[in-house]
Amino acid sequence: MRELILKQPLKISIMIQQIPDLPINMVGFRALGEVTKEDFEIVKTKVAETVQRTGKLNYLLYLHSSPSDFTIGAWLQDALLGIQNLTKWNRASIISDSETVDNFTTIFSKVMPGEFKVFPKAEYDLAVDWTSEKIDLE
Repeated sequence: MRELILKQPLKISIMIQQIPDLPINMVGFRALGEVTKEDFEIVKTKVAETVQRTGKLNYLLYLHSSPSDFTIGAWLQDALLGIQNLTKWNRASIISDSETVDNFTTIFSKVMPGEFKVFPKAEYDLAVDWTSEKIDLE
């Protein structure tokens, strides 16, 4: 049911859009097409609001596109987001069918606090449940 919103094309030119109707203790975004540094402004704002409201960061990123669609500026903004909220990371899920994303997340999770998992697109609901702390996975 929840994945229906993710299959609809973005209706605005911004390539990152907040996912509506997620549990209150998390924030999620979907990325489609080329993602630039400027697209991350909404992410930074909503992440800051979530951390202020909950005291921690439960974060979901649904990648419609390939990691190669992120510009260098977008990757730097994403890294800066991580550094700015370093002690607040709790759970982060990346939804992608890309092996590259899975490999990068596995390495990245070893140096960052919190838990990081990659879920295939078909497991979107499971990713939301895990990210929002509704369930635990091994």
